[in-house]
Amino acid sequence: MERKSASEFDQKVLDLYDDYAHGRLNRRDYIKQLGAFAVGGLTVEGLLASLSPNYTWAEQVKPDDPRIKTEHITYDSPQGAGKMKGLLAYPAKGEKFPAVLVIHENRGLNPYIEDVARRLATQGFLAFAPDALTPLGGYPGNDDEGRTMQRKREPEKMKEDFVAAAKLLDKHEKSTGKVGVVGFCFGGGMVYQVALAVPDVIDAGVPYYGRQPDAAEIPKLKAPLQIHNASLDRRIMAGAPALEAALKKNDKPFEAYVYAGANHGFHNDTTPRYDEKSAELAWKRTIEFFKKQLQNKD
Repeated sequence: MERKSASEFDQKVLDLYDDYAHGRLNRRDYIKQLGAFAVGGLTVEGLLASLSPNYTWAEQVKPDDPRIKTEHITYDSPQGAGKMKGLLAYPAKGEKFPAVLVIHENRGLNPYIEDVARRLATQGFLAFAPDALTPLGGYPGNDDEGRTMQRKREPEKMKEDFVAAAKLLDKHEKSTGKVGVVGFCFGGGMVYQVALAVPDVIDAGVPYYGRQPDAAEIPKLKAPLQIHNASLDRRIMAGAPALEAALKKNDKPFEAYVYAGANHGFHNDTTPRYDEKSAELAWKRTIEFFKKQLQNKD
C-alpha cells in the first residue's frame, strides 16, 4: 500500500485518528465515527488501513548500514523500572561522540523511533532510544497494543527511566559528555521533563509537538530548546504561547517553529499525517541545532 497524504483526507478524519492515538477515543467509537466518512466506495476497513502506521516506510537507515553500529543494551533505572532496555546506535568510525537521548511516542520503542536513533548515528551522534515498555515485556509489535501497555505504567516511573538513560549517556565510554534529548508526542513532553529533572546533564532539548510544562517550572531549565509544532495541532498549539512567554520572561534560550498546514505527528513517516517538506526541514534544523549545542565539551 502506498502512503496517502494528509490532503487526501477530511481533516476531521485525521482529528479522529489523533483522538484515538492519544486515548481520547476508544477503538469502538473511533470505528463508529469513521463510518461517517466511508463513502464513495471507501470502506471503514480501508480507512483504518490507510490511517494505521506502516513501518516499512520508516526505514531510512537499515539496521545493517555500514556507517553505523547498533546494539540492544540493558541499563539500571533504580528510581524507575529497575532494569530497562533500549537501542544504542553510533558511528562505525570514531571513539567518542556527542550523545542524544531519543524518546518515543505513547506506544513504546517502535521501528520508527529505532530508525530515528539510527538516523542520528549517521550524523555523528551516540544515540540511545529506551523502551518504556521494558517492564511489561517490551514493544509488542503493534501500536494499538503498545498504547494500551504504556497507559499501564506510572508516568513518574517512566520519567525516571529516561532520566536514568540521560545519566547513562553522560558517563558512557563513547560519549563526549555532551547530552541532547529529542522526543515526539509523549516523548516531546518528556523532553521538557528530563531537561528539568537533570538540568546539569542535558545540554540541549528538541521537543516535537510535546505537552508543555507548567510555566512555574521554567526557571529551573538550563538547556537551550528547539521546539517543533504543527499549525493544525490545536491541543499542543493551545499551550505554546504560555510556554514561549515563560521562556522569554526567564531569559531562556529557545527557537520555536510552527509548520503551516502540518498535523500532530508530521515527522512520523509511517502514517498519512507525515508531511515530507515539514519533516525534512524540522530534521535539518534538529541536526544543525544538536551539532551547534553539543559539538564541544565545556
